[in-house]
Amino acid sequence: MAVRPIRITGDPVLHAPAVPVTAFDGDLRELIEDLFETMDLAPGVGLAAPQVGVPLRVFTYAWTGEDGVRVRGVAINPVLWISPVPAGVPDEDDESEGCLSFPGERFALRRAESAILQAQDADGASYELRADGWLARILQHEYDHLDGVLYTNRLDYDDQRAVAKITRKRGWGVPGRSWMPGVEHPEG
Repeated sequence: MAVRPIRITGDPVLHAPAVPVTAFDGDLRELIEDLFETMDLAPGVGLAAPQVGVPLRVFTYAWTGEDGVRVRGVAINPVLWISPVPAGVPDEDDESEGCLSFPGERFALRRAESAILQAQDADGASYELRADGWLARILQHEYDHLDGVLYTNRLDYDDQRAVAKITRKRGWGVPGRSWMPGVEHPEG
């Protein structure tokens, strides 16, 4: 297992759709282990393969709900079904999220409250996971990465302007920028 550098917004792999996994082999298992190790050290609650420079439809997730139940897994070649996104302005306290590929920042974003994830595990076996609340948000966020969408792409106009300013100020928005969990501070 190895911690991998996390790509920062502007790297082409983050902004293009990932390709389906076709080989359930040792290389895939190593990628999954590295995703978990990198996600845990970052720390994060999800990490998609494109975020570590691998353009495959794979993401890991980990969340402990208010009931104390921990959900941790890998989604390979996922399909995500979501409930309608509620209308209105997102709540700054309850609906703010961040991203390891736009490190150190949080913006409010309205997401669907419920999701159904259909995916394969590391052995290629199909499974289904029903999620509500924050776990549903995590799944939506990571699934977006597989389609080349960062959560910052979904923000309203005013927040998009703030994102652009932060991106310019930190020298992001260009290929090749990354940060290493456990070594660097995520703000770059």
